Amino acid sequence: MPRSGPLPAALSLLLVTAALLPGPAAAQNEPRINASEDVIIHLHGPAVTLQCNLTTSPSPLSASYWVKNGEEIPGTRKPSNTTEYKILKPRAEESGEYLCVFVFSNSPIANATIEVKAIPDITGHKRSENKNEGQEALMYCKSVGFPHPEWVWRKKVNGVFEDINNSSGRFFISNKDNYTELSITNLQINEDPGEYQCNATNQVGSVSVTTILRVRSHLAPLWPFLGILAEIVILVVIIVIYEKRKRPDEVPDDDEPAGPMKTNSTNNHKDKNLRQRNTN
Repeated sequence: MPRSGPLPAALSLLLVTAALLPGPAAAQNEPRINASEDVIIHLHGPAVTLQCNLTTSPSPLSASYWVKNGEEIPGTRKPSNTTEYKILKPRAEESGEYLCVFVFSNSPIANATIEVKAIPDITGHKRSENKNEGQEALMYCKSVGFPHPEWVWRKKVNGVFEDINNSSGRFFISNKDNYTELSITNLQINEDPGEYQCNATNQVGSVSVTTILRVRSHLAPLWPFLGILAEIVILVVIIVIYEKRKRPDEVPDDDEPAGPMKTNSTNNHKDKNLRQRNTN
């Protein structure tokens, strides 16, 4: 008589497992998207068109739209399995990570990624920085462009830009994506003034800008006061010299008589009286 032990139980488990495995039809219903290749854009270059085509849909399509750097692009949502996005004026700020997204009624969303790359474009930096000796200087650069650049700070030494020597421990560099800053503490008037360069480099290219750092002496805040004081001293000297030159003309000479001078009219009057007496 044949045994009827664990064999029927094993057979039942095998049948249940086979029922749970996805069949060929389920694999064929996975969403498939044909997307444009990654692209590099150049300033003043031709317009660029990004395209996505949904070739296989697991369930009815609800909508499709475009996303740039994690944010939906307004005006791109529509109920179509073919979608495109045009970059009419290629610039560094138009670069980034683009996604074409497809939304289904009864299935999870599907998307494809297209990277639009561009050389960094430094859009903000300090052209100059003026500080007093002993203070702290802060210089920065910010850029647009994808991928995010690697930042390097340099200083011009003998006409050549060299990587900053931080042997003094007074230089601090902070980098984050499209932003970098350089701070210098306890400024030294004989060491720190000069031209500083921030350089941004990514897979596409490299760009640099310069900032001029000027360091003034500790006495710099007193210069306006010293200038006013010098003007006052010069004015006083001029007045004193003028008074000394003017005073001798006003003092009478010792040879001149102390009393009032007799005029010719007085002498004529005496002569007239004398003639009148002789006549009488």
